[in-house]
Amino acid sequence: MKVKKAVIPAAGLGTRVLPATKALPKEMLPIVDKPAIQYIVEEAVASGISDILIITNRGKGIIEDHFDKCPELEQKLLSSGKKDMYNEISKITELANIYFLRQKETKGLGHAVNCARSFVGNEPFAVLYGDDVIIGEDPACAQLIRAYEEYGHAVLGINKVPEKDISKYSSLKVENIKDNIFKCTDMIEKPTPDKVMSLYSILGRCILTPDIFDILERTAPGAGGEIQLTDAMKTLAVTTGMTAVDFTGTRYDMGNKLGIMKACVEVALTHREIGNDFREYLKSVLNNM
Repeated sequence: MKVKKAVIPAAGLGTRVLPATKALPKEMLPIVDKPAIQYIVEEAVASGISDILIITNRGKGIIEDHFDKCPELEQKLLSSGKKDMYNEISKITELANIYFLRQKETKGLGHAVNCARSFVGNEPFAVLYGDDVIIGEDPACAQLIRAYEEYGHAVLGINKVPEKDISKYSSLKVENIKDNIFKCTDMIEKPTPDKVMSLYSILGRCILTPDIFDILERTAPGAGGEIQLTDAMKTLAVTTGMTAVDFTGTRYDMGNKLGIMKACVEVALTHREIGNDFREYLKSVLNNM
């Protein structure tokens, strides 16, 4: 069965980037001229996804507004002769069939994904974490979908992380199949040094099968007192095994101040409107340091 549905958990509080996220969801923080979540939605669409459920919570209605039509603005752009900008704004509402659901309590990523059960039904689906913008020529989600189609197992998007940081992430037990494709048979969330299985960690993307929902129903709170998606995926890994793809592309952690700045600078350098001027500006700043 083709992967046509995606879930984007976007209910986190963004505490690592306060005070910017006190009133503005971190998913709406701009990378030059587009909010982070638009990059994620565009990646899903470029991967063949047609139906997207964004999990939000109280105070994040601005995300819904962004993907909704705005007749007043559109008419103003048209009457001002700004046809290109009108086209860019109007196409946002036509990217995919986008739905929204509130997670009434932020009980963890696993709980957020479980809220999507009725939306997903009995189909495989992609999960694109709302914190993670991944930019590359080959969409990361598409790389995972191809692995799902080839191997038939749930798929993890993985990269290596520095040894000093592995305790902040998950750690996976993996065995190389070919090239950048691995088999994963175990994992642990936020491991202590003696529990590290490898430096490979799940970073922002996965393809799951609908049996994950029954597992999530039985999953007890884990690290941080939350229902961890990693704990549920561990059950899949140790029973049926999971495929893991060491995906290409640059990942930006939009829940991290440095990650936000890296995204803004690197995207600005290649931006069609400001790239050249921004590059010259950076050179002048560096020359004056």
